Amino acid sequence: MLRENILFAIIGLLLGFIVGFMFASSMSQKAVLQPATAGALPADHPPVSGQQNAPNPQAMQAQVQASLEKARKEPQNFDAQVAAAELYYQIQRYDQAIEYLLKANQLKPTDFETVAALGLVNLDAGNFDQSEKWYQAAAKMKADDVRVLAGLAAATLGKGDAKAAEDAIAKLEKASPNSEDLPNFKSRLASLKAGK
Repeated sequence: MLRENILFAIIGLLLGFIVGFMFASSMSQKAVLQPATAGALPADHPPVSGQQNAPNPQAMQAQVQASLEKARKEPQNFDAQVAAAELYYQIQRYDQAIEYLLKANQLKPTDFETVAALGLVNLDAGNFDQSEKWYQAAAKMKADDVRVLAGLAAATLGKGDAKAAEDAIAKLEKASPNSEDLPNFKSRLASLKAGK
């Protein structure tokens, strides 16, 4: 009985040390990330380490709003439309990104990057038919662009078109035989053909 009590006491002490260490460690990390003195510093005090490059969320939000407002007010400004599309794409609001890319495409229908971006954003949005359409248009502009060919393969695999996927994968393999995407695409194509 005494032996068991000593064993439980030792286990309790070890557990206490571990929990205490974890608590102290987490508190010290929080103190490093958010120094307690940050609010108490004078206005002209130089930034405390770790705060020098910290983004100002209000300034960033103002920049985003200004960029979106510029795109709305200047519908004929190609660069503003592309910038707004990029902002919406970054926050995964694909419908809005597509809307601004379509406006940009109307302004410059032969701009390869915009056409390829329409393929990418539609792919990420799960609009595989539209993605395939835009990637095919981009491939007509630059037949050996590896990004476009990989996107085209992904779009055709996404919509389940084994024949189109096989053609796209063959074009990708011809353009870039060492592409890192090829093994994955070939595996997915084999599964698609097998009906899985």
